[in-house]
Formats: sequence, structure tokens, C-alpha cells
Amino acid sequence: MTASLSLPCSVQALPVDVVSVQSQVVYGRVGNNVAVPTLEALALSVAAVPTVMFSNTPHYPTMHGGALPLEWFGGYLNDLSARGALHALRGILVGYLGNARQVDALAPWIRARQRQQTDLRVVIDPVLGDTDHGIYVDPGLVDAYRRDLLPLAEGLTPNGFELGRLTGRPVNDVESVVAAARTLLTGRTQWVAVTSAAPDTWAADEMQVVLVSRTQAEVIAHPRLTATPKGTGDLFCASLVGHWINGVDLSEAATRACRHVVSVLQRTQQAQCAELLLPLTGRCNAGRAVDHASVSKFTYRIFPCKQSLPI
Repeated sequence: MTASLSLPCSVQALPVDVVSVQSQVVYGRVGNNVAVPTLEALALSVAAVPTVMFSNTPHYPTMHGGALPLEWFGGYLNDLSARGALHALRGILVGYLGNARQVDALAPWIRARQRQQTDLRVVIDPVLGDTDHGIYVDPGLVDAYRRDLLPLAEGLTPNGFELGRLTGRPVNDVESVVAAARTLLTGRTQWVAVTSAAPDTWAADEMQVVLVSRTQAEVIAHPRLTATPKGTGDLFCASLVGHWINGVDLSEAATRACRHVVSVLQRTQQAQCAELLLPLTGRCNAGRAVDHASVSKFTYRIFPCKQSLPI
């Protein structure tokens, strides 16, 4: 599209706090459809850059759409810079990518932003797949993440399956998860938050996130619910990033993110909703209103890993 009008020089660009680069769906709560409202609820201005546009997630009987054309994708990134909207940018969040070629446009753009803003926080959720379904993205993304994107991130939020694929190391228990995560702590990368970590070690009613830095590692154990809508990893990452950018200590930001995910899952389960039911979204399915007062309180346990783990 060619612009036919020029803005007055006195007009200021809309400031953007976070650029969120990930999937978008017409129906559902995954990718930017969950990240944008989560970040905006934390008073952050968000520019959502889609990598794919789907009608819905693949687990429904029909799905239409695909990856954005590379010309469009690269143009979205470059036009954001050209509009002057990124002068106050605080964070970049990268999630689901449509194919490995998108990395060729995204990585140089991130590097350019980092040169201009040395305090910029970049968090990458290297979406590859999960234990139940294996890899469900372009297989070329595994090497593209390793080579071009992970070194640009200050923080990473893989699930346990993705951590194993990215590192080629076992991730069967907490100790091996920590050891694998630490191999990713090179250069800029300061921390890794591993979701759905070491499932064989979970208590019957719990799941765990393992938060790993160069100097410490800790486990956040949180309730496991029966509701299994898509997008919980996207929700966790957006919540963690939002709190962290707002100045919350990393460990507390991860704990708050766990708390938020569990709260949303409880609300979703109570309403029998097929998609994540975010706060203030009203009604779902048969129109039954959610009784927010009855959503049970979140309980969690957080504890350091064994001191014998390598640092």
C-alpha cells in the first residue's frame, strides 16, 4: 500500500513498549491473541506482528491460513521502525514462527534494535512442539533458533521437550533440565524458564517450572488442572515478560506468571470453555457467566535446586 497523505511534523508517534512477534488466529487464544491482552492488562503498549494467520489452531476439524509472505513480514518490522514508534521500546517477545525464512528477516531487525537501545529486553519462546505431538513447526527452525535467534535473547521460555531438542541433552529430571538449560546461557542469555519441566518427577496434582540462571536454579511447583486448552505457554511467557519489564524481580515475575496461568485455567475449566478464558472476557459456550469469586486461590511451592548442581 502506498501512503497518499503526510502527517504534520508536530504529530508524535504512538509509543510502543513491547513488540510481540508470533502467531495470530481469527478464533482462539494463542499467540498474539493471548499475549496482547495479557501485556495490555499490565499497562504496556503492544505492537503485534503476526508470523502466521490461521482461522484457528490445528486441533479443530478445519483450519485455513498460513505463514505471512516474507515481504509482508519484513515490511511490518521495518515499517514499525520507520514510523518512529520504537524510541521508547522496552521489550521484544518472540513466539511461534511460520518458517525458518522468517528468522532471516527477524534476527537482523532485532540486532539493529539492540544496537540502538542497549537496555532492550528480548525474550524468545522457541516454539517447536511438545511431548504429545513432537515437532509441529518447520523442522528448519531448530537450527535457525540455535544459530540466529537464541544468542540474541536475554531470556528463553522453552518447554521441556523444546529444551531437549535445542540442546540435544537429556531432560528427564530437574538436575538434567538445569544442566541442559545452562548450556544455553551464553553471551546475552541470562536465564531460561523451562515450562512443563521433567514431567516424570511431578507430584500427582502438580506441574513445575524450572527457572535457571548462571548462579542459581529454582523450581516453581504449581497445581495441575484437567483443562487443556491451547496457548498456556504463550500466556505464561507474556505474563512473565510483562511483569519483568515492569520491574518485578525475575523469580517473582515467573511466580506471578504461574499464578496467572493457573487462575485462567481455573476460570476456563469452570466455564467449560474450549479456549482460554482471560479475565474480563465475559461469557463462554452456552453463555454461562463465570463466577470469578469462586475461582480457587492459587497455591504454589518454590524451592532451590540441590546445591550440588553445577553453576
